[in-house]
Amino acid sequence: MSCYEIEALRLGLMTVLGVGDDSTRDHAEKELEGHLDGPIKGLAEADSLAAIERHLDAALVDLEEEVAAMDSDDPEYDYTRGRLLAVRDAERAVQRLSVQGESIVDGLGDAHDTLHETFPVEE
Repeated sequence: MSCYEIEALRLGLMTVLGVGDDSTRDHAEKELEGHLDGPIKGLAEADSLAAIERHLDAALVDLEEEVAAMDSDDPEYDYTRGRLLAVRDAERAVQRLSVQGESIVDGLGDAHDTLHETFPVEE
């Protein structure tokens, strides 16, 4: 059993954030072999936080539908519900990352404005 959503999210975040190494990327890609379609593929190939959020939301919908369709006696039921919780938690983490990124951009804009107010440019 594997948590394809989390591995795909890791790949997307490694790309977007420019982090990770070849061995980590190779491991994640091997975990996803045969499962790169739909939102999982979108997550793995994402090149922006907005794309990650969009594909993660779609992956959550698919996973929620999978859990809803399962019989609670299914041996994989608890694991699949655990995956759902982990992906929901990951979604909140990505949302925090986006909010923090926006805050940094806004802060840089404020610093730029303050610098020009303090040291006006004569034209």
